[in-house]
Amino acid sequence: MADKHRISFEPVDIELEVGEDENILDAAFRQGIHLMHGCREGQCSACKSYVLDGDIQMERYSTFACNDAEVDEGYVLLCRSHAFSDCVIELLNFDEDELLSGVPIQDVRTRISAIEPVTRDIVSLRLTAIEPATYDFKPGQYADLTIPGTDEHRSFSMATTPSSPGEVEFLIKKYPGGKFSALLDDGLAVGDEIELTGPYGSFTLKDGHALPVVCIGGGAGMAPILSLLRHLNESGSTRPVRFYYGARTADDIFYVDLIRSLGEKLRDFEFVVCLSESMPDDPGAWGFAAEPGNVTEVVARREDALAKAEVYLCGPPPMVDAALAFLEQQGVPADQVFHDSFTSPIAAD
Repeated sequence: MADKHRISFEPVDIELEVGEDENILDAAFRQGIHLMHGCREGQCSACKSYVLDGDIQMERYSTFACNDAEVDEGYVLLCRSHAFSDCVIELLNFDEDELLSGVPIQDVRTRISAIEPVTRDIVSLRLTAIEPATYDFKPGQYADLTIPGTDEHRSFSMATTPSSPGEVEFLIKKYPGGKFSALLDDGLAVGDEIELTGPYGSFTLKDGHALPVVCIGGGAGMAPILSLLRHLNESGSTRPVRFYYGARTADDIFYVDLIRSLGEKLRDFEFVVCLSESMPDDPGAWGFAAEPGNVTEVVARREDALAKAEVYLCGPPPMVDAALAFLEQQGVPADQVFHDSFTSPIAAD
């Protein structure tokens, strides 16, 4: 049995127990402590922290997330870090209100209830919880789905909310060679079982906040934004909401009727389709605004007060990276920007 050690976090005065055979981030999840995180694979820097005292060793990670000079100074990625003594760690990025209010990680056995294509390369996968019969999460979070017959998993965001605790929907983009997404065409069927572990992620609405909400999405990034919109709808929110969805052509737009229905019940809602390659013959047919250009170009044209809004980003990594750079240029405070960092498409398919 692996030795266990105590981890003390500064400046928040929180402690947890961690075994040498588990990384510190997973140990925190197991104990209901919601540390900031993104990819959980050592590819982003969301969980970067500083070791004040103790013996910590990291397994494989990207030097883009934590470079050699930082490691020499004592910086670590908690998702890759194993403790071999009691340690004191300074958290560099945390939300004090969320630290002890996270939903504990659950292992859920599920059954496929539906597999339905919604565009040429995005599929709706619906799962029903079997054991346990419910799955709790916060709107906007994601889960790991195990690739059947393997020990590997892929991360996907929930498109639904906990209002239907036994049912959950994922929107999954298909990639050539994708180990999970390829099974959606041939290999998975209604009735098959899939193991789910979650929830993860910090892409969640903050209780008590009143700033306008600006959502920027693309591709399967539609999923967590739909979850947020559903939650705003269910909770009777009066916050103004703008949803910018980037795609190439009109054929890549989906769930228009659902978005319209959700928007009708919000006090101040606008959905804007941003098409980078071609516009439809009748842009007004959707009943929503449609503009040419990539999503950040359209947002730049239409939004002049982003620094006074909360911005939620989800989509392909290049889109998220471009949007983050754009928001920084616009002077949007970092604590008003929310996104979950996923790795390359094949790694997150």
